[in-house]
Amino acid sequence: MGLQTIDFERMKLASGERLLDLGCGEGRHALSAYIVRNLEAVGIDLSLKDLKTTQERFEQFVEPENDQKSLVISVANGEQLPFEDESFDKVICSEVLEHIPHYHGVVREIARVLKTGGIAAISVPRYFPEWVCWKLSDAYHEVEGGHIRIFNAKDLHRDIESAGFIRYDKHHAHALHVPYWWLKCLFWREADEPQAAVVDAYHRFLTWDLMKQPWITRWLDYLLNPIMGKSVVMYFVKTHSAVNNEVEAA
Repeated sequence: MGLQTIDFERMKLASGERLLDLGCGEGRHALSAYIVRNLEAVGIDLSLKDLKTTQERFEQFVEPENDQKSLVISVANGEQLPFEDESFDKVICSEVLEHIPHYHGVVREIARVLKTGGIAAISVPRYFPEWVCWKLSDAYHEVEGGHIRIFNAKDLHRDIESAGFIRYDKHHAHALHVPYWWLKCLFWREADEPQAAVVDAYHRFLTWDLMKQPWITRWLDYLLNPIMGKSVVMYFVKTHSAVNNEVEAA
C-alpha cells in the first residue's frame, strides 16, 4: 500500500463510484483512488497549502481523455460538509479525527453524506505508539494543528457505530513508521532547527522503502503491524439513515 493507510480492497472500492476523501491532506488516498479506479474522487481539507500540493501532484497523473474518472479538490469543513445527503458511495477519513476538538460532528456528517449500504474507512493513531510520542515530547501534541487526543479504539468504534454503522473489518498499518516518530519525539527540534542524525537516517530509510518496496520490509511490516502498527484502521458499512441518531457528546 506504500504510504496509503486505507486498504482499497478491504473497503471494496470499485469503478463507477463516488468517493469522498475527508481531510485529504496532500492527496495520498484521493490520488491513489483516481489512479487505480475509474471513479469520481472528491478531496476536501482545511489547508489550502496541502490542497495546492495535491493539485500539483495530480497534474502528473491526470487522464484528460478518460471521462470515466475525475478528481475534484476544495477547501471545506468536515463538520459542515457542502454535499447533499447520501451523495457518496464511499468515504475515507484517515488520520483526521485526532486533530478535531468535536470529532463527533464529523462522524455525523460522514453518516449524512454516505449512502445507506455505503462504506466508510476511518483511521486514527493507535493508542500505545501515540502514548509513547506524547510521553517523549510535549511539543509533538502542542504544536499548532497537532494531535489533541489519544484515541481508545473501542470507544471510537462505539461512537461510529452509534451513528448508524456496523464495523466489518479492522487492521493496523505503518509499523515501520513507529520508530521514526519515537526518535523524532525523543530528539524533537523546531521546524528551523536541524534534526538529529539518527532521525534523518531513519527518514532516508523510510523514503528508500517507499520507493523500492523490498520484500523484506513488506514482510516485516506485515509481521509487526498487529503488534505495533502506528495506525488502527476500521471499515464500516452504513446500515441505516442516521438523521435522528445522535453520536454521544464528547
